[in-house]
Amino acid sequence: MHKNSKIYIAGHTGMVGSAITRRLKDSGFNNLVFRTSKELDLRNQQAVTEFFAAENAEYVFLAAAKVGGIVANNTYRADFIFDNLQIQNNIIHASYKNNVKKLLFLGSSCIYPKMAVQPIKEEYLLTGVLEQTNEPYAIAKIAGLKLCEAYHDQYNCNFIAVMPTNLYGINDNYHPENSHVLPALIRRFHEAKMNGADAVTIWGSGSPRREFLFADDLADACIFLMKTYDEKELINIGTGKDISIKDLALIIKQIVGFEGEIKFDASKPDGTPRKLLDVSKLHNKGWIHETKFEDGVRMAYNDFLTKENINKPDFKTT
Repeated sequence: MHKNSKIYIAGHTGMVGSAITRRLKDSGFNNLVFRTSKELDLRNQQAVTEFFAAENAEYVFLAAAKVGGIVANNTYRADFIFDNLQIQNNIIHASYKNNVKKLLFLGSSCIYPKMAVQPIKEEYLLTGVLEQTNEPYAIAKIAGLKLCEAYHDQYNCNFIAVMPTNLYGINDNYHPENSHVLPALIRRFHEAKMNGADAVTIWGSGSPRREFLFADDLADACIFLMKTYDEKELINIGTGKDISIKDLALIIKQIVGFEGEIKFDASKPDGTPRKLLDVSKLHNKGWIHETKFEDGVRMAYNDFLTKENINKPDFKTT
């Protein structure tokens, strides 16, 4: 990519897309293309086809997706598979039809088998059963990366797929039901602190382990790979370190300043017992994350506090 290359960031208003946009701008890229969901419905094939034909983007970061935590994934199963299939099919095919030089597709570590050997290597894909609660989303993401591989094989398209670990950071979604675990806990501990609650109850036993990557680090990795990685096989992006949900809760509790008790509801599902990516392939190519976990959580909490009407009881994000 050159500084004046025309680059389309699909999903630029989301946490990942906005992080990629910030990194590109900070690096001097000045020919960026955006459309909000109101301006362009990525599920609409005709609209996407017309957009690509008009814009002639050279590079595409496909960060647009319908995302959510365990509750949202398990509740809106049809929406998660349908919307994500539509979005990625339309963008990948339009990129091929309009001779996009390179496309980077963002998947998710939930594509790997629930009981995969840890840490999870890229070749473990499709070697076991998926976690049931987010199976529709995972299947959509698997289809997206396989679509990139197929267009690479049949049409020689330089479409690459990256698999980030669990993400958090600036511009995250803090919805009480539809967010991922880390932003959900930030909100829950903050509201408990503001309301003077005695305890915060968390789903599950607290024993599952998760790996977390700051979104701006992911953005840096994506730009690095867009410049340097041309293989059709997927590549993991993460830190190579994980933490238990219990320890995560303790860190967030301390940063937020909540002084009450933490309780775990073991009657609720834990999800995948452990999910740690093997990032040796990425490290061997010369990229390692920079943000320390506690520093990232502090920045995420500060971002949460800047949201409009954050201290009102009826505060919501969409």
